[in-house]
Amino acid sequence: METLYSKIGPEKLKHLVDTFYDLVFNESDIAHLFTNDPSLIRDKQYRFLTQFLGGPQLYTSEYGHPRMRMRHMPHAIDNDARIEWLRCMKLAISKMDFDPELAEALYNCFPRVAAHMQNR
Repeated sequence: METLYSKIGPEKLKHLVDTFYDLVFNESDIAHLFTNDPSLIRDKQYRFLTQFLGGPQLYTSEYGHPRMRMRHMPHAIDNDARIEWLRCMKLAISKMDFDPELAEALYNCFPRVAAHMQNR
């Protein structure tokens, strides 16, 4: 079975993560939520997305079970933050050279997860 991860590939996924965080850190109202080492944040996101999109279990092998809601609880993620996160992800995806159907399928993975992370 072909997964989103296999359609995107590790190099393009890494580029997507870098593009996304360039937007988050430099052009968003949610940069204040990301206070850890930027390279660690990018690495964790890459590992999580690899696993989330059907690739190898990179996040689990390094950090244990994702437990993403629990890991995000210390951060005040309200509706505005959720919307801004999704805006940055949509923009990052649009900057990639993905086929439109792949871009849409990829983006559609995120709204439900973002809603689950909202904790305020």
